[in-house]
Amino acid sequence: MPNTVRLTAALSITLLALIAGCSPQSNSSQASVNSAESATEQGNLPVPAPKYDIPSLASPDNPNPATQQQIQQYINGFATKGYSKDAQGIWIQAGNTLLANHQGTTPLPAASITKVATSLAALETFGPDHQFITLIGATGPIENGVLQGDLVIQGGGDPFFVWEEAIALGNTLNQMGIKQVTGNLVILNNFYMNFEFDPVKSGNLLKQGLNAQLWSPAAQTQYQTLPPGTPKPQVAIAGSVQISPTASNTMKPLVRHYSFPLAELLKKMNQYSNNKMAEMIASAVGGAKVVSFKAAQLAGVPQEEIILVNGSGLSELNRISPRAACAMFLAIERILQPHNMTVGDLFAIVGQDEGILNQRQIPQLAVVKSGSLNAVSALAGALPTQQQGTVWFATMNVGNNLEGFRAQQEALLQNYINQWGTVPSLPEELTPNPDRTGKTSGNEIVN
Repeated sequence: MPNTVRLTAALSITLLALIAGCSPQSNSSQASVNSAESATEQGNLPVPAPKYDIPSLASPDNPNPATQQQIQQYINGFATKGYSKDAQGIWIQAGNTLLANHQGTTPLPAASITKVATSLAALETFGPDHQFITLIGATGPIENGVLQGDLVIQGGGDPFFVWEEAIALGNTLNQMGIKQVTGNLVILNNFYMNFEFDPVKSGNLLKQGLNAQLWSPAAQTQYQTLPPGTPKPQVAIAGSVQISPTASNTMKPLVRHYSFPLAELLKKMNQYSNNKMAEMIASAVGGAKVVSFKAAQLAGVPQEEIILVNGSGLSELNRISPRAACAMFLAIERILQPHNMTVGDLFAIVGQDEGILNQRQIPQLAVVKSGSLNAVSALAGALPTQQQGTVWFATMNVGNNLEGFRAQQEALLQNYINQWGTVPSLPEELTPNPDRTGKTSGNEIVN
């Protein structure tokens, strides 16, 4: 894109961490994708074969006897401590083979496993390279560094417009010769800043971010993460933040701000289990019911196995079966494969990625999503092993035993690693695309 100023934005780690996790009291189509056939019609180019086969969702019947017995012991261990067997669910498969199933088709409180559904629905709706666009405009002329009118922000639903974005936008406006605005800061549509849903709050945060003389300590802290020598913007807005349903006929576009590509947004959301980002992305898809419907259709499971009331998981009314959780990961793999991407591009890789899993004792190189509420602990994803290959699993545990459930989940996975062997590096089907490293947001000056 011409006249584009690219950001090398930091992750706003503090903000992400503050809004991380599900718990308000948290401690911390079923068909396999086969090799593509060459086109038969004259003149069509051959379709390249997939790099690897993605498993189908296994049948819920006839699990592996030895693994099933181990899982029954796992479940019985909870029962001896007073936790209902009916409140626990698990699904484990390697390739197309079912290894274990306890209430695998029963929807149970899923907490932040909900974000897997939100990720899947967003990918299908927009594609991994989609960027949300925020349009910045003016209602008057620019004379001698002064915008004689309002500065207008037409939101596009960007869920990760943070201090770094505001600073870069301010510097872009300065480069265009704008240092003062005589009018108001007018906010239209879905503009979020620093994960605030309230457009007035978001507008006031942006007003601060555009003018270094108004920076809060948080803004100063985030500025320190930017490359040395990054200018401090000075766009002084005389008026107040105003919310408008429509743009003025006199508005002239100045700048288009492009968000991080969707895949990178989802990775940030899932690493830190950011609830507000999840709700913003789910809203862009069409809301929780649309997310639920799309996720079930894409995963190839009955609708009753994915029941959602929000896009983040902040409700025990959000229910997902362990089978559906695995099916959604496999569906994400199918969508990503043509883009040379994997679930490792969207979810935390244990031992490699920062995030809420840092304090967990989950085996290295597992690619997972966790979920926690006061009485819910869930964990799902991919466990790479020597003997079984990539094992897809989901465990849902319900009861007032959050730390105990977490410890047992970690012990279960470690037991399987001890049985099936560790891998020296991520297998191809879990390795993120290195060409996507550093994909960022940016500003395009409108000619």
